[in-house]
Amino acid sequence: MDSPDKHAISALRSVAHPVRLRILSMLTAQPMSAAEVARELELTHANASYHLRVLHDAGELVVESEEKIRGGTAKRYRYVVGGDPTRPSGPPSVEDEIAWQQATHSEVVRRLAQRVRGPGSSSDIETWVTPETWRTAIDQISAAMTLLHEQARPARTEGTVHVSASSQAFLMGDAS
Repeated sequence: MDSPDKHAISALRSVAHPVRLRILSMLTAQPMSAAEVARELELTHANASYHLRVLHDAGELVVESEEKIRGGTAKRYRYVVGGDPTRPSGPPSVEDEIAWQQATHSEVVRRLAQRVRGPGSSSDIETWVTPETWRTAIDQISAAMTLLHEQARPARTEGTVHVSASSQAFLMGDAS
């Protein structure tokens, strides 16, 4: 049986791939089948199925429903922010977090090439603040990202705009 730590590492590694990050983003707004993911991302059905299986096996996706299609069964997957709440969890290693950040960076660079002028925000800081200020900042960042996830709509829904938001905030160790 897998230990919680091993499973958490597997989950983090599962998303450390630009295509899988795009899939998670799409499945925040609506459940989709492998065929739908393949069409939207211009992948082969086999490739989409593979990435969905990896994400599902790692507990990042849940099966929303199953449909009978041409003698087979098509699963419709959905992303739950934070992953499947029934999966065991544990702290990932720094190396696995770095791999995830590298994949996220590649995906953000891809998105930047598609950006258009309009309201947005970009910021970076490494500084010292009180614990109270840190807690307030983390709460506000979490609230903003939760809002975007909860309000996500299917791609190209009338009255929506295509946006990108990424967030990393963490405590630093003292440099020697």
